[in-house]
Amino acid sequence: MLKSAGLQLEGEIRSDDLHRNIYATDASVYRKLPLAVAYPRTKEDIKKLIAYASENNLSLIPRTAGTSLAGQCVGEGIVVDVSRYFTRIFHVDKEKKTADVEPGVIRDELNEYLHLYDLFFGPNTSTSNRCMIGGMVGNNSSGTTSIQYGVTRDKVLEIEAVLADGSEVVFKSLSEKEFKEKLELNTLEGNIYRSLYDKLMPEEVRERIRSAYPKPEIHRRNNGYAIDEIIKQKPFEQDGENLNLCKLICGSEGTLVFITRIKLQLEDLPPKYSVMVAAHFESVENCLNAVVPVMQHNLFTCEMMDKIILDCTKNNKSQMANRFFIEGDPQAILMLELRSDDEKILEARKNRLVEALAESGQSYAYPALYGDDIQKALELRKAGLGLLGNIVGDKKAVACIEDTAVALDDLALYIAEFSTLMKKYHQRAVYYAHAGAGELHLRPILNLKTSGDVAMFRRITTDVAQLVKKYNGSLSGEHGDGIVRSEFIKLMLGAENYQLLTEIKSAFDPENIFNPGKIVYAPPMDESLRYEKDRKEPEIRTFLDFSGSEGILRATEQCNGSGDCRKTHLSAGAMCPSYHATKDEKDTTRARANTLREFLTRSEKENRFDHQEIKEVLDLCLSCKACSSECPSNMDMATLKAEFLYQYQKENGTSLRDKAFAYNAQLNSLASVFPWLVNELYRNNITAGMLKKVIGISPERNLPLLKPFKRPVLKSGITSDNIKVKGEVVLFIDEFTNYLDGNIGEDAVNLLQGLGYGIHIYRGDSGRTFISKGFLKQAAKAADRNIEKLREMVSGNCPLIGLEPSAVLSFRDEYMKLATDKEEAGRIAGNSFLIEEFLAGEIQKGNITAAQFTDDSRQVKIHNHCHQKALSNQKVTFDILNLPANYNVRIISSGCCGMAGSFGYEKEHYEVSMKVGGLRLFPAIQSSEADTIIAANGTSCRHQILDGTGRKAKHPVTILKEALRK
Repeated sequence: MLKSAGLQLEGEIRSDDLHRNIYATDASVYRKLPLAVAYPRTKEDIKKLIAYASENNLSLIPRTAGTSLAGQCVGEGIVVDVSRYFTRIFHVDKEKKTADVEPGVIRDELNEYLHLYDLFFGPNTSTSNRCMIGGMVGNNSSGTTSIQYGVTRDKVLEIEAVLADGSEVVFKSLSEKEFKEKLELNTLEGNIYRSLYDKLMPEEVRERIRSAYPKPEIHRRNNGYAIDEIIKQKPFEQDGENLNLCKLICGSEGTLVFITRIKLQLEDLPPKYSVMVAAHFESVENCLNAVVPVMQHNLFTCEMMDKIILDCTKNNKSQMANRFFIEGDPQAILMLELRSDDEKILEARKNRLVEALAESGQSYAYPALYGDDIQKALELRKAGLGLLGNIVGDKKAVACIEDTAVALDDLALYIAEFSTLMKKYHQRAVYYAHAGAGELHLRPILNLKTSGDVAMFRRITTDVAQLVKKYNGSLSGEHGDGIVRSEFIKLMLGAENYQLLTEIKSAFDPENIFNPGKIVYAPPMDESLRYEKDRKEPEIRTFLDFSGSEGILRATEQCNGSGDCRKTHLSAGAMCPSYHATKDEKDTTRARANTLREFLTRSEKENRFDHQEIKEVLDLCLSCKACSSECPSNMDMATLKAEFLYQYQKENGTSLRDKAFAYNAQLNSLASVFPWLVNELYRNNITAGMLKKVIGISPERNLPLLKPFKRPVLKSGITSDNIKVKGEVVLFIDEFTNYLDGNIGEDAVNLLQGLGYGIHIYRGDSGRTFISKGFLKQAAKAADRNIEKLREMVSGNCPLIGLEPSAVLSFRDEYMKLATDKEEAGRIAGNSFLIEEFLAGEIQKGNITAAQFTDDSRQVKIHNHCHQKALSNQKVTFDILNLPANYNVRIISSGCCGMAGSFGYEKEHYEVSMKVGGLRLFPAIQSSEADTIIAANGTSCRHQILDGTGRKAKHPVTILKEALRK
């Protein structure tokens, strides 16, 4: 128990079960329940935490984004999360090409800022949209650009830090005079310099380091502390550079000092033009043999993916278009990027590279990619690995040997032996490599819930460590030692060098306060795992069908902690809107999955869902479904939240507000008898205010007015059912369109009839409000009712099309988990479409043309519903609105609007709701010209836009109907 009475921070400290469980894991296979979580706001807070840890014999675990694969960010002391407040960029020196930043600055956001100065920070990890500079320093991160720009260690000039005694220090390049002054200091800092000098000065010690450490030409190497870099400097090497202990601190994983500020060396922006040659090979061996020759061509990227990775993308709809450059059935591909500011020079370099590949006889095809095609190819590579790792069930791709690096000349031989070793363990050797850096990423597929596979986890790691040692390589190339590899440092570097590392740790951190158990004094790598070995799996009954993931617990276990949900609103995508607003780990998809997993696994209650902690962590989930498409683990938190609410409400009941929102369609049906009267009550400040107060709606919100749907009749008098010019459709008039947006339904009828389609009107309640509030029995009845009524109406020749994305897309999503007749539900799902999807398809067929629409010029900005982004695509809306010849259409990079059905109406959520909208959507609309048409296909989105900007948005159908030639 944390006794924090004497620990007062300007930031916050939390020791409740929720926060401790959220921070018990990172992106590794490990779990350690911390004592507490601190969010320091100032350097003084960090000093207080260090003093408190020293006085109470506790440890501190520094953490930024928490995406470490080796277990660096977990521990049993106090996790110190600097990602919330230590996020400032202090100063950029354009002339010297430097930047001073705090450790919580995100790499991609730093580069966005540096673009103003025509500069950027070179090291580029796959997590660059959420990884932070402090974490990059801790792990000595590198990424795909390392062959051109080096690793983080090469770019750190100065580090401001707090030492284990609470003193402040600056590590930087020291002249001979400055170094001697440091040796004279009667402080912990002085003792650090004296200790290093005494221990590293003997020539025999330095020779032992040189002989045992990885080959110096391997620039990705993180085994242990980088004393092999320190001995290249003065005074240990007379011709070396001035001593700078930043080299040592980079890659030290927060075990030596607590970093508060970092000065970085920057680069000029990369050359303007680029080309990627995708060299195809008929064997992995040919591919590897080509690496050394192609590296003579000043490449910016040299990445490898093999057939297994490629095959994972073959039947993936989202990646089919990205396979455009694949010729034949290659066993491996090298992705070779060249850059130049001169297009002619670039083309000449490309030709020389292609000629070299052709002459070698190793490669059979070498398509050249330009512009956006390069990004598509990189997305294919990234997606393939994600698909490979997203395995249903208890077997998972386990990070343990995924970070090995050897010298380029050794790569082919090393991988040949590596492949033989994998066959011994019946593992598929998957080649996903930073080939140009000699680094191979591979994860064995293991079930760490079983003793047998845990034992194999150790044996595989041990055997690979010995193989890497044979080639004098690095077991840790860029992901760090953490818990998983620290145990093997003594094997990799030798007992005497390992002893030296322990003495260096002791000199910096005498009381072992900083992140103990990483690099030195490591616990066994097969302990403190996320799952108990040979445990009895809890039997958890659910209302929704989670058989596709083998149950709800395994659905939560799909989250591997990669932290994609920690990207901010400055990155593309919508995940996770509440985190965008609060910057609180609690509000990430990862935290929600962690919490569900922890309590569903360890709860002693009969109803394992009955925990206030789960309710709290899910409270700000907007059920936007962005995680279902943007998370590499395909976490569908909206569905998990619906199930939780259902189970939780069985024990705790439901509120009047929840019932009012859940039964919204039924209440609106009654109110629609006298819509004019109800609307007057809604408009009146007194009656509306009373209603909002009783139900718990934010007083700042406008209540949605009733606009019941009235079926239009053709001017010709012919009923729509008799029109069979181009085909027939079933138009779904959902509960929102039927009562709140009837005018849009009428516009849809007029548009479809005007374009020559026969319409069958189907009015129904999709059950969306029941789903969102956890009223799953009622939602299931709605699903079954709709499926039964549509059974004879919907077919391949007569699809169901809908206007409200959250309603019609329920047929393709939740109905598959709710419906009694799964086969019929699947058939109808396959023939259910957003109206934009249907119209876009008809445009492609040539059934709808620009000639049917106005020639007037208009500017249109689109904000699409989150469920459309997750379950469909935005391009269909862009395509249909782009049909009128002179319409200039743009999609707003807006993420979630923040309303999310009832969420934004609820008084306690109003502030977060408006903050979400204010991050991207509102500014984009407010900066638009007054005559720009704002398109939004979600009813909640249109209300949020009106409340947030005062602008009235139109449904795309209305915009097209108004654009029809009369």
